[in-house]
Amino acid sequence: MPKVKKSLSEAVSAEIKSKFDLNSFKEKKGLKQNVKFKDQEWIPLSKAFQDVTSVPGIPMGHIVLLRGHSDTGKTTALLEAAVAAQKRQILPVFIITEMKWSWDHAKMMGMEVNEVVDKETGEIVNYDGNFIYVDRESINSIEDVAVFILDLIDEQKRGNLPYDLLFLWDSIGSVPCEMSIKSNKNNNEWNAGAMSTQFGNNVNQRITLSRKESSAFTNTLVCINKVWTAKAESPMGKPKLMNKGGFAMWFDSTFVVTFGNISNAGTSKIKAIKDGKQVEFAKRVNLQIDKNHINGVTTRGKIVMTPHGFINDNDKELKSYKDDNSQAWKKILGGGDFRIVEEDQEYNDITSYTEEPQ
Repeated sequence: MPKVKKSLSEAVSAEIKSKFDLNSFKEKKGLKQNVKFKDQEWIPLSKAFQDVTSVPGIPMGHIVLLRGHSDTGKTTALLEAAVAAQKRQILPVFIITEMKWSWDHAKMMGMEVNEVVDKETGEIVNYDGNFIYVDRESINSIEDVAVFILDLIDEQKRGNLPYDLLFLWDSIGSVPCEMSIKSNKNNNEWNAGAMSTQFGNNVNQRITLSRKESSAFTNTLVCINKVWTAKAESPMGKPKLMNKGGFAMWFDSTFVVTFGNISNAGTSKIKAIKDGKQVEFAKRVNLQIDKNHINGVTTRGKIVMTPHGFINDNDKELKSYKDDNSQAWKKILGGGDFRIVEEDQEYNDITSYTEEPQ
């Protein structure tokens, strides 16, 4: 085969490259940084969650969204993550802006919480423990949330907070931006813009950079995202599940779990009933991994949420849960026998909109 001759320019280029030291160039320009990422670790959720989704739980060092209509299991997943984090010496940082928080529920789920008791009255006056908690007493805007997260990451970098951090925000869509507050008008476009600026361009980048080998700690951000249902765009179209606060967090997230259905909660209640009294002790709910850039697994199934966490939707686990808690339910219901009622799945459509409701 005849040898192909190089052009003069190709020959000159090859000569220059042969004498060029790329490593020296990188050193001179400050580009010799560590580009290796840590091996992926997970904060495990319950066996039931793992069975249904085929993923271990919450991926560390990532932006994670738990989204869905009200009362579909988002807080259960958030608390399971917090409990598992405590067991692994990862510090849960609760940012509670929706103000539906319950310490009794957190303790029931297994959170290690110390009761601070007034010595004179014997009353519980506070809760303390291996966690950080803030709410609307100090956090009132999207910007406040971002500043708070960045401040803790900065303190961590200075050596003042020697923990991996698990930020748990409940929830996106529950606080407006500062411009909305100042104008006394909850403007969705302004709020979405603030989410994009404060998180998309700032906080989220700091979270994901902690995955690099050069970072001493690994930080994770788990957000509950409130949703709304958008009307179908045509007679043959279908309604869409939309995130409150815009889609900046969706685009930056690498792991998204959707609870319930698009146009309704899609849950069915499981109750203990006696003489008109009832205890709703579980809900069956649809669960789907909508986005997974960690290992690519996307799954859909049903799971049962209880005040103690998720259990599998099968007769064996439901019976075991009933047996474990029947005495407590009897006390509430006045003793004696009770009956278990499982309601049909609720398909009452949630109001749909042409644009995000204020």
